[in-house]
Parts: sequence; structure tokens; C-alpha cells
Amino acid sequence: MVSKELETAINKQINAEFWSAYLYLSMSAHFANKGLPGFANWFNVQFREEQDHALKLMNYLISKGNRVELTPIEKVDTEWKSILHAFEDTLEHEKVVTSLINNLVSISRKENDYATENMLQWFVSEQVEEEETAQGMVDSLKLIGDNGFGLYTMDKELAQRSYTPLATAQA
Repeated sequence: MVSKELETAINKQINAEFWSAYLYLSMSAHFANKGLPGFANWFNVQFREEQDHALKLMNYLISKGNRVELTPIEKVDTEWKSILHAFEDTLEHEKVVTSLINNLVSISRKENDYATENMLQWFVSEQVEEEETAQGMVDSLKLIGDNGFGLYTMDKELAQRSYTPLATAQA
């Protein structure tokens, strides 16, 4: 069993992961409505990955004999003034998630909970990848600017991204 403090913190992270999923689903819908199916697809894959992250945390708590407590998901934005702005929001959001994961690692270290710290290292590595990917998207969009052909090409490229289920997220 993990401590009550860590259980509470992981439950908050589960909510944050579901909120992230909800945010990315909203972004996916936004871009689908704008006629940008590739960008919509990219965010839809993000949505599904965030759900997997929440399930991975839920299954960990259950495996340790702890209680999962799902709480309401806060409202998310539904519109972005540009593609670049949406990816800048994504990057900033991923930085917040990184800080939340780092906090969980700090609690597990303080409590000498090595099993939880070990499980959380997957999330630490995942956040490095998430921030790097979002930064790359921001950088690419800044290079493209308002070039319609560049955005068209990027949209076609992002349409090729596919979702790979996280095996450990399944119950």
C-alpha cells in the first residue's frame, strides 16, 4: 500500500491526466471543425495517450491496495486563435504536467517508497518526450508561419500519426 499522502497525490494526478485528455479532445474537435483533419488526428492521439496515463496510475493504486477516487474534470478551452497558439498551450500544459509528476517523485522519495518512484520514472521519461514533441511542433509552426502550403503539408503529415495503446494501462 502507498501512504495516504501519496494516494491523494496520485488521485489528483489521475484527474490531471483525464483533464489533459479532455483538453486534447477539445483541441481535436476544434481542428476537425476548422477542416484540419491531420491536426485533429494529432490531438486525438494525444487524447487517447492521456487516458492511458490515467489508467496506468489507476491500475497502480489498485495493485497496491489503495483506493481510486475519481473527481469532476474542470472545464477546458474550446477554441484557439491559431494552430501555433494551440501548440504553445500544449507545451505550457506539458510543462505543468512535468512539475506535477516531479512532485509525485519527490513525495515517493520523501517516503522512501521505491516501488512508486520506480513506476513514476516511466512518467518522467514520458514527460521529456511530451515536452520535446510539443516544442518541435511550436518550432515547426513558427518556421511555417502563415504559409498555406506549409500548413497543408504539416496537416497531411500529422494525419499519419497513429495511436499505440499502452499495454500496462489496461486492467
